[in-house]
Amino acid sequence: MDINIGDVAKPVTALIKKISNAAGILFEPYQVVRMAKVEAERELIRAESQIKTTDLHRRAFSRFLDEEAKKQRNIEEIIQCALPQVVGRSRPDQVEDDWLTNFFDKCRLISDAEMQTLWSRILAGEANDPGSYSKRTVNSLASMDKSDAYLFTKLGTFAWTIGEVTPLIYDPVNELYARHDITTVSLKHLESIGLIEFNELRPFTISYKNKTGMPIKLTVLYYEEPIQIELSGQSGYILGVGHVRLTQVGQELAPICGSTPDDEFRNYVVTKWKEWGYITEETTEN
Repeated sequence: MDINIGDVAKPVTALIKKISNAAGILFEPYQVVRMAKVEAERELIRAESQIKTTDLHRRAFSRFLDEEAKKQRNIEEIIQCALPQVVGRSRPDQVEDDWLTNFFDKCRLISDAEMQTLWSRILAGEANDPGSYSKRTVNSLASMDKSDAYLFTKLGTFAWTIGEVTPLIYDPVNELYARHDITTVSLKHLESIGLIEFNELRPFTISYKNKTGMPIKLTVLYYEEPIQIELSGQSGYILGVGHVRLTQVGQELAPICGSTPDDEFRNYVVTKWKEWGYITEETTEN
């Protein structure tokens, strides 16, 4: 992986130096040095010159060399994908060294291209806004299978921004959700891996305090589309949000999971909110 330092932005250069210093992944001005492979080869030469290397030793060194080269390749591919996502206002110098060490310890085993893309978004996101992703989130991602990430991405289709990212699962057995592979079974699985809380019997709500007795007007978002809702004393200033809510890990991963909207679902929610008296008018603002 060749990186021309003279052609990249200052924040990218700062991130490269930060990675080098904190995680021991070394860079030269024009390329990433594959240190694991070089050192492994040196050790093999030393061993063969000092002792009579047995076939077992040779096989062990060969395996070590292959494994370390694969890990290094995984790391470099994630870095390569992350660099274009770093923005001018990023602050890579403020990323904690321990966070970077933990990040690369976990991501070195990730060889799937789609999962590497997800990891690259976390690295770039942390550089752009240090503190965005906890070690817990990094560790949780490391234990996730590709199928787990797929389900979480599908769940994101139903997520609205209501202060925070909020999946609106009003009826877990509705065919509208099942078409996106979101079912009671898949929701229980997402709960078991720590991405959501799922209450099959009792839906979650958001309560708003209001001592004036006047309706509260809120603007919520379905992806980039704003919708105005209104809560009154008749509803107790309570907004029903369905049977699912995200954990902290889920909240951190939701913006980067690559979900896409569904117009039919958007209309389904709007219709329900009109029936419940939440919507008095729809905004068409951009």
